[in-house]
Amino acid sequence: MEGLAEAASPHVLREYVLVADGWRGAMVAPSGEMSWLCFPTWSDSAVFSGLIGGHGGYRVWPVDRHVRGGYYEDGSLIWRQRWVTQTGTLEVREALAFPGQRDQLLILRRLLVVDGTVRARAALSIAAEYGHAGSVPWRRQGEYWTCAYPGVHAWWRGAGNARPDQEQAGLVADFDLAAGEHHDLVLHLSVRDDPMGADDLNPDELWRSTEMAWSRAIPPCRDLEAAADLRRAFAVLRGLTTPGGATVAAATTSLPERAQAGRNYDYRYAWVRDTCYIGRAGASVPGAQAVLDDAVRWLTERVLSDGAGTKPAYQVDGSAVPEPCHLGLPGYPGGSDVVGNPVGSQFQLDLFGEVLLILARAAGLDRIDADGWKAAEIAIDAIAQRYAEKESGIWEIEPNLWTHSRLICVAGLRAIAQHGAPGRWRTEALTLADRLLSQADRRCLHPSGRWQRAPDDRRVDASLLLAEVRGALPPHDPRSVATREAVLNDLSQDFYLYRYSDPAKPLGESEGAFLVCNFWMVLAKLRAGEVTSAARWFERSRASSGSSGLFSEEYDVEQNQLRGNIPQAFVHALLIESAAELSRA
Repeated sequence: MEGLAEAASPHVLREYVLVADGWRGAMVAPSGEMSWLCFPTWSDSAVFSGLIGGHGGYRVWPVDRHVRGGYYEDGSLIWRQRWVTQTGTLEVREALAFPGQRDQLLILRRLLVVDGTVRARAALSIAAEYGHAGSVPWRRQGEYWTCAYPGVHAWWRGAGNARPDQEQAGLVADFDLAAGEHHDLVLHLSVRDDPMGADDLNPDELWRSTEMAWSRAIPPCRDLEAAADLRRAFAVLRGLTTPGGATVAAATTSLPERAQAGRNYDYRYAWVRDTCYIGRAGASVPGAQAVLDDAVRWLTERVLSDGAGTKPAYQVDGSAVPEPCHLGLPGYPGGSDVVGNPVGSQFQLDLFGEVLLILARAAGLDRIDADGWKAAEIAIDAIAQRYAEKESGIWEIEPNLWTHSRLICVAGLRAIAQHGAPGRWRTEALTLADRLLSQADRRCLHPSGRWQRAPDDRRVDASLLLAEVRGALPPHDPRSVATREAVLNDLSQDFYLYRYSDPAKPLGESEGAFLVCNFWMVLAKLRAGEVTSAARWFERSRASSGSSGLFSEEYDVEQNQLRGNIPQAFVHALLIESAAELSRA
């Protein structure tokens, strides 16, 4: 299709931006194309899937030769794309109307000419079911263009002069604007054939309500390190979080962690562990308690519902994560086209320790209710029942008696005991914590005095930093000191950390550095009183974002590129927690 075909080749990940409303998010390329959008919710099929080789997209751009830039408006996911052309300067202000509604979506795009004159073009193609649903023609209906698939009805306002492309699969419109002029485009998607009226689609009112909602949702972050970055990180987390408190791990699927390595996963689901990290971010910053409350509410519901069988991840409505399958699309270059995730059938012990940690943090702030305490009791019982089982651990790999899982449970049991757990629970929690730590000491302590990954795996692992960070051990305990030094010696490269080493390959060859591990090192350094070193790690870590300030899961140290699905929620959460702790230090 005109305009979309020339934008079909994906860009490097650091150049993409996210606009989101809590129920879904769109990835916008530097070409001005929204090349990824699922509807109605995060893990439903995509209507724009060009990012992984599918069809459908929505592009706005200047026709003339140009260079581009852009930025997020402070404390929001309102993006301003900016192009300097040979005849003038064009800005496109874009957002999803916020907060969103589950069954309908409004995409706002406002074209503004800053100086000179600009001819801009818009191209729109809806392609339901990742493009497998075929194409349907657009029809003119008063001031709208409209098309419909089963479960996806679209209305486009502001493109009255649009022309169908040759294959009738989409629309193209041109706009001639002079300095000071603007033009609004509003795309409405709904699961029902119920178009909004003109009053509901008033662009000025939609922009005003979206701006106000973002201003209320994001804490000021005053007197904190990197306050603007923190406000953007909070905006990312709010954009990825449904009103029910479920935060998807990332907006995308299948973006490769290493080209042609088969490391492609679907992260459009809510992980229990990640939600605990997000709750801690909310607890770390004044004015962000709503983030903590949302996380605690969702986690409590999951634990009360599933008990000792709580899954590592769920769909945002609490249903099971589907098993992986392929879509028959080319995928992002170097990757494939996976949807679904095998995590739904795994057991991960550490999630119960993480739940106890966040419930203890909420209790310390007097933000836990009777259901929360019931969830804590269930988590304690689950650890007691299942700690001897092999499990997939934090990295979701082959089952083993992973050391990190047991030490996080130690930290969680001690934390909940310290923050007001009822009498019997306190005794049981502390006794169980001592038992787990004693077993780990016997089975998982390396001859050098540091922790090792598992009884039969003597390598060090960056996740073992969390033993001291979360309070399983003091930072000056010899085991903590030895582990921290081993992580630095064995897993760091140019102030970036890898998860663990591969005996057959050098660092960086099998996978990228894990950015969440970098922020764990910041927290470990702070716990040890090494504030200057922590600040150096922090600055190095936050500099690894893309040009828009978004972080993915991994970072290619050699090529200075983001890898994996984007934006990765738990990395933004650890940025917030690290900055808050660094500011206090």
